[in-house]
Amino acid sequence: MLNPHKALKFPSLLRRALSLSFSTQTPTTAHHYDDLINAAGRSGDFSAVRRLLTNRWRDGFFNTKFTFNFITSDLAALEETLQTLKSLARGFAKKGAYDSLIARLSKLDHTRHALRVAKIMAAENVGINAVSFHPILNYVSRKNADEAMGVLEMMREIKVWPDVTSYNYVLTAYCCDGKLEEAVKLVDEMDENGVVYDSRTYDALVLGACKVKRVDGGLVLLRRMVDEGVPALYSTHIHVINELLKMGYYGQAVEFVLIYAGRDKAMDHECFGVLARRLISLKRFDDAKLVLEEMRSRGLEIGGKLSEAVEIWDGNLGTN
Repeated sequence: MLNPHKALKFPSLLRRALSLSFSTQTPTTAHHYDDLINAAGRSGDFSAVRRLLTNRWRDGFFNTKFTFNFITSDLAALEETLQTLKSLARGFAKKGAYDSLIARLSKLDHTRHALRVAKIMAAENVGINAVSFHPILNYVSRKNADEAMGVLEMMREIKVWPDVTSYNYVLTAYCCDGKLEEAVKLVDEMDENGVVYDSRTYDALVLGACKVKRVDGGLVLLRRMVDEGVPALYSTHIHVINELLKMGYYGQAVEFVLIYAGRDKAMDHECFGVLARRLISLKRFDDAKLVLEEMRSRGLEIGGKLSEAVEIWDGNLGTN
């Protein structure tokens, strides 16, 4: 009888068994493929990783953010993974694998290695584009706007032209820091390159205006969004509400919400609710009462955090 403890001394036998299991299973979902790829990667069976990466595309399953979870912070499996990806036939399977690997490395905060993979993609001419850089820009922009700008510069060097999402990551980072001069330069570049603004572009610009207490500029941008038919994000309105309240313009904050009310019930619920909670926390009870009454008249539910705030408030407003 085979001693199970003794069997662990024969890794080649175990590897062959694992390889056999990979080759005989028929994955039916992207999640199933991810599980098999990660099991193969952890066991060191990169021939199975290669086969699975190829077959998943033939079967119509895209890679996901979990495809390369076998790569951990120590990057022990990175070099073999890169060699495996280089051996893939040029096409969607290869590009998709590289893009997923970049996403994994970005999430692990290994920006330098993610950029290295991007350069490999460019050198191999396997379809690198702005989307390949989105995960890098996403994580880098949260930490350092100037470093994110450096990623944009690298994209240009390898002839990958930033799209609106690429610009938005960096623009938001600058606006969060209140660096409007840098933000304006970036917007000028977008205009020169014919990049059309979207909701997140305007959201970043409104945030930047509010950060430097130019809420009037934020209002102008909101008006431009309406004129151009660009839908506003919830956060775009919240930036203005919060800044008006910080500046002590309580009545103007109420007026702002009322002016934009009636277009989108979900937006109304968010804006009225945030405004009422903030007014209660600021002990502006008369203004809060006005907002709550307006919510009732519009059939907006007073629930969740707002309901908790009302209960704490000793004004005994009730729900009639």
